[in-house]
Amino acid sequence: MNVSLKIGRCIRHDAGCRRLEARATLVLTLQACSIFWCLIFAGCKPSIQQQTIQRWYMFSSLQLGKWQEAKMFKNGGIAREADGFTLKEGSPMTGIVFPSWLTDGMPVADFAINYEAMRVSGGDFFGSVTFPVRDDKTFVTFVLGGWGGSQVGLSCIDGYDASENTTGSSQRFENGRWYRIRIEVRPKEIKVLLDDRPIILTNIAGRTLSLRSGEIDQCMPFGFATYGTVGRIRKCVVERLKTDR
Repeated sequence: MNVSLKIGRCIRHDAGCRRLEARATLVLTLQACSIFWCLIFAGCKPSIQQQTIQRWYMFSSLQLGKWQEAKMFKNGGIAREADGFTLKEGSPMTGIVFPSWLTDGMPVADFAINYEAMRVSGGDFFGSVTFPVRDDKTFVTFVLGGWGGSQVGLSCIDGYDASENTTGSSQRFENGRWYRIRIEVRPKEIKVLLDDRPIILTNIAGRTLSLRSGEIDQCMPFGFATYGTVGRIRKCVVERLKTDR
């Protein structure tokens, strides 16, 4: 009699366990289905860490076809190279533009621009870059070798261009030589390094930022320009910066 009771209890216990296992399996299945349909139909997205691109190689095969010749009057034309572009001498300006910067979800703050530039011939700026700052409506230009060939700086801050504001300085540039540029863009600060040497560190909090009047606006939202020179641009990489500053 005792043996029969024990067997009956074991059978009932085993049946209960199977029911619990089946219920748990059903719950997990429903949860998985819910996540799946959420991803498909409700617009749910993977984690930010999974979906955020940290670095863009701007002259790679994936990005190269997105570049366009900037619509400048009497531009000199451009030529694709294996590692970038040649901007031919214009009258006076030639430029290239990456028009899908904003629609591709690229950053407007907390990012860095790295590239190399060479003045092949001529005597004015040869690798000036226009880029967004803080939002999708504000842009400035880093001028590289302007105003006769030596001026660098940001145009414009509070209405003053690179030859007039405190970011401006005179640097020596030689034709036929590559120069490395790194620009770090923060919501309150812009830093520029030339061949790993800091040449600009400026506080932009509360400052009015804009482009110099003229054709440079054809390089918005991101682009390079030359002025009366033949210039080469290569190794352009954009990277996100940490936002914990």
